[in-house]
Order: sequence, then structure tokens, then C-alpha cells
Amino acid sequence: MPVTIDLFRNETETANFDEGEVIFREGDPGDAMYVVVEGSVKLEIRGQLLDTVGPGGVLGEMALVEKAPRVATATALTAIRLAAIPEKRFLFMVQQTPHFALQILRVVVERLRRMDERL
Repeated sequence: MPVTIDLFRNETETANFDEGEVIFREGDPGDAMYVVVEGSVKLEIRGQLLDTVGPGGVLGEMALVEKAPRVATATALTAIRLAAIPEKRFLFMVQQTPHFALQILRVVVERLRRMDERL
């Protein structure tokens, strides 16, 4: 469920990862959300696949919403480029852009539903 990539098209803070490289691990502190600009990422909880995120999709949002450690491990499935959205900017966008906030809520709900199905 991609978030509107247009919101992040001109991001200057991007990061590149190679296939197989870990972006963050379950339990790590969360200080940013990431938007996939190119490539795809897998999200796993305790080694079980939760989701695959492609261009326009987001990862790392739960840690910012909850102000808690990362709940999943994110690993690059291909070479990827991510736009990093720091916590302060994320919170500003949630407050100022209702469409963005709704999209993030949908992502969180969908991932929670998938986690629940695996229990």
C-alpha cells in the first residue's frame, strides 16, 4: 500500500543498501521512517515474513507512532534507495497532512492484521 511518493520526491536524505543488507533490526531504536524509492525490502518478525515493501511503500513507521523500539527486521531484497524521514518531520507531516496520516494508519493496520494472522 504505497504512500504518495510525490511527498518525498525531492528528499535529500537518502540511503542506498545492497541486496541482503539489513536496514534495521527488531529491537533497534527507531528515529526515522523510510520510503522505498527504488527496489524492495522484506520485513520479518522473529524470522517470519511479515511484508514486502516496494517503491512508494514505507517501513519503520511503527517505531515512530509508538515511540518504541523497532518491531521488525528490514532487509533489502534487491539493491535499494530509501528516503529517510526523521521523526520530527514525520510528526509534522502527520499533523499537517491528513492524507499522509491516513495512509500511515492504513499501513499500520494492515501490518497488525498480518501479524495477528500469524499468531
